[in-house]
Parts: sequence; C-alpha cells; structure tokens
Amino acid sequence: VAGYGNNTNFLKALEERKLKYLGGLAKNRKVIIEKEGGVEETIQLEQLAKSLSEKDWEKITLNLDKEKTVWVAVFRAKISQLEGERNLAIVMNASSMEKATEVDYFITNVVEADTVTASWIVKTYTERNWVEVFYREAKGWLGLREYQVRDKRSLLRHFILVFCAYTFILWHKLTGGLQR
Repeated sequence: VAGYGNNTNFLKALEERKLKYLGGLAKNRKVIIEKEGGVEETIQLEQLAKSLSEKDWEKITLNLDKEKTVWVAVFRAKISQLEGERNLAIVMNASSMEKATEVDYFITNVVEADTVTASWIVKTYTERNWVEVFYREAKGWLGLREYQVRDKRSLLRHFILVFCAYTFILWHKLTGGLQR
C-alpha cells in the first residue's frame, strides 16, 4: 500500500493545488475522532479498528480475477497538521480484526457523501494497484530507480522510452517471448 497519506506536507501540497487523493496510512497513525457528547479523542488507527463493533463494518465483494470479499469501515476524523476532517477507511480481509490477516488504512480528501462509500474506496484503490505494479516493475526492469531528472523535456523522453520498453517486455512475457 502506498503510504503517502502519512506525509502531511505532501497532502497539504495536493490540497493547495485542489487535487483529490486516496492514499494509504500507517496503522500507528494517530487520528482525532469525535466521541459522543462532542469529546475529541486521539487514537491510533489500529486501536480504533479494534474498538469498532460488527455493525460498523460493511461487507464488500470485489469481482477481480477471482472474487474477493473485504470488510470496510468508513468514518470522518481529523489529522494533526491538517485543517478540518477527512474521510478515512479501514479495510480488512475478514469479518473481525482477530481473524484478519490483511488490514489497510486509507485517507481521502473527497468529501461528497454519495461518492465516499465503502465500495468506492475499495474499488478506487484496487484500480490504483495496477499503477503501483507498473512502477515497481519499471523500477526493476528498466532502471527507473536510478534515473535522475535534470529537466522536464528529459523526463518526458525518458518516460516515453520506459513506457515503450515496458510494453515491449510485457508483450513478450505474455506471448511466449522471442521463442515464438
């Protein structure tokens, strides 16, 4: 999971540019939630997840290569150094924290209540995964990790070459390579 949601300065810069984001958070990230009676409590995301009741979770079934079911809790909370509340989500691969082997934490600055649903968060981040796969493979296969940007034009040229080379390599992997 991309953890850029932990970088408050990065999130501020995105928001200053009026850009929308959905990013991962660390399980030990502290958030400020409003309890009954308007009392605010600072709590780590993992502890918050453990304190949620069964009714706080929504079961979502994804139709990927194979069907996958996750449980999602969506809530609003404050993050220190950011003004106002954000929508956060906790996603796990079981119906309870005790049974879960994968738990992910997300933040978004999308505020529309009809958009920010459990289903939207999971589907949006699942689609984003393929971008992450590309960058991981491009770093390994094509030396993107070692590239240093000098100017915008060089960067664009490099990315065009990386995309072409990546497509070429992937096509050969999927079609049996040069032995065809």
